[in-house]
Amino acid sequence: MKTGRIITFYTMLKNNPGVLSDVLSIFAGSGANILTINQSIPTNGCAGVTVTAETSEMHESLEEMMTEITAAEGVLKFEILAA
Repeated sequence: MKTGRIITFYTMLKNNPGVLSDVLSIFAGSGANILTINQSIPTNGCAGVTVTAETSEMHESLEEMMTEITAAEGVLKFEILAA
């Protein structure tokens, strides 16, 4: 996938301290610029979160970032919602 566009991601996270912070740190470490974050109220120990980011300044591939987020502790699901 090419960088240089706005992409909205959907993730399902465990409702544990630091999980969202860890995911956002991976975005920042990749060079993505976060534009919006929307989180649902946690139910059954999980919360849905959408993150929209500008990817033109990324210094690693989108696939690498997605692999790292998917493998992070507390991440149950991570996918592109819209590009």
